[in-house]
Amino acid sequence: MTTMTATPTTLTQPAPGRVTQLRVSLSEWTKFRSVRSTRYALLATVVLVIGLGLGNAAATVSQWSTMTAVDRAAVSPLATSLVGVNLGVLAIGVLGVLLMTSEFATGSISSTFAAVPRRLPVLWAKAGVFSLVTLVLSVPTMLIAFLSSQAVLSASNLQISLGQTGVAQAVLGSALYLTVAGLLGLGLGGILRSTAAAVATLAGILFVVPPLVAILPPTISNAITPYLPSNAGQAIMHIGPQAHSLSPWVGFALFAGYAVAAIAGAAVLLVRRDA
Repeated sequence: MTTMTATPTTLTQPAPGRVTQLRVSLSEWTKFRSVRSTRYALLATVVLVIGLGLGNAAATVSQWSTMTAVDRAAVSPLATSLVGVNLGVLAIGVLGVLLMTSEFATGSISSTFAAVPRRLPVLWAKAGVFSLVTLVLSVPTMLIAFLSSQAVLSASNLQISLGQTGVAQAVLGSALYLTVAGLLGLGLGGILRSTAAAVATLAGILFVVPPLVAILPPTISNAITPYLPSNAGQAIMHIGPQAHSLSPWVGFALFAGYAVAAIAGAAVLLVRRDA
């Protein structure tokens, strides 16, 4: 993935009037949309979410006639269509990391902070722009992934409706999960200031820690698992209660809390450390 290179032109050019949050946000929007890494990461997210959902649905239909009764009972039309979120979250998380770390890597952060000496408006602008863009992209992506996958599953009469209880919440909740995961990456990027370290930490939190916890004794694993960031965030992608899982909105609130904590940590360090 191409490293995001900031374009501080908007911030460094003299402009009449004082620095406002709106002006900083517009500058961050200019930087965000003008680099290739943004387009690549967003495209990767869309391809992974829709492509894996369709591929999983096609595989399920092709194998349905040879499945055992136990295997058939384990098939979830909803989970089948949302499987791409599990990898799409990494692409969008990396984009969140790059949004913070790229300017530190190139040194252009010094120009940004020279134009916005208070610093924190830069962080709020980055988080706001990222959240808005990601959510606007994620919602239609999740709808397309769900509807297209259900169309494939209908060949074996396995499809479910978006109007079924809890389905719309799970589909739209997946978009929220992607957005907040990206904000978690942004916060880690602000704390660590290193793309490699932040991406490795994010991947560890989302993909490495859950399997490690799973091999612990069941009493310990079952007590910890619901509160892990990825498990808590994915609770909103399920219909009804799940074993060793928080309720959908409680889990999502906890996941959002992890992201807020990361951004808060980035805010404190942004003010205290040198550029």
